[in-house]
Amino acid sequence: MAVRRNSNETALKNVLIPIIQAIGRSGKLIYLLLFIVIAVVAYKIFNSKSESSTVEYNSSLIEKQIKNVGKLVVTEGHFSEVLTYKDQKKYLMDLVSFEKKALIIVNADVTVAYDLREIKYDLDEKNKTVTVLNIPKEEIKISPNIEYYDVEQSTLNPFTGDDYNKVNKIVRANLAKKIEKSKLKINAKNRLISELYNILILTNTMGWKLEYNGEELTKTSVKKVAL
Repeated sequence: MAVRRNSNETALKNVLIPIIQAIGRSGKLIYLLLFIVIAVVAYKIFNSKSESSTVEYNSSLIEKQIKNVGKLVVTEGHFSEVLTYKDQKKYLMDLVSFEKKALIIVNADVTVAYDLREIKYDLDEKNKTVTVLNIPKEEIKISPNIEYYDVEQSTLNPFTGDDYNKVNKIVRANLAKKIEKSKLKINAKNRLISELYNILILTNTMGWKLEYNGEELTKTSVKKVAL
């Protein structure tokens, strides 16, 4: 946009200068002054329209940046746990029982992602400011790898699909508790702010600034948050 405006200004000068010189040589000073006033007014109108179109172009580009990212995985974590699963069936008024049990080792990969299309933000074109108003709830994906060891079962009480479903529910519930107690979600939000700054880094080159929670995000502040 700036290159185009400079080329237009040069072309305008190339047209105006010979005309002004010709009027000056004719000795008609009043016409020269009148022509200069008209030229200045036309120049200001031309510049104001150019500036408006530049601002509109910049804001559209910023919106496009956010929408094109979609879901962003900001943090990955790994959790492990060991548990023992037991189940017992009793017969003949509980005089005879058949037990099944297994040692279970779980290794789970956990990812935290955000859908940037759901972020609420405000574009202040006058002050060239992008303000993040609200960050959507994080999306947590748990991918457990469950391994069974020392499996003991009997013909009258074997492992079935119901047992594996129970184990899966227990494992996920335990992992969810561990995630809540950990700093994974806090770290994820901090990393998101850092990534938002990187995604919208173009705003700096266009003279825009990024704000969140009433503070302007800078390269220094983002580094501190991401640690």
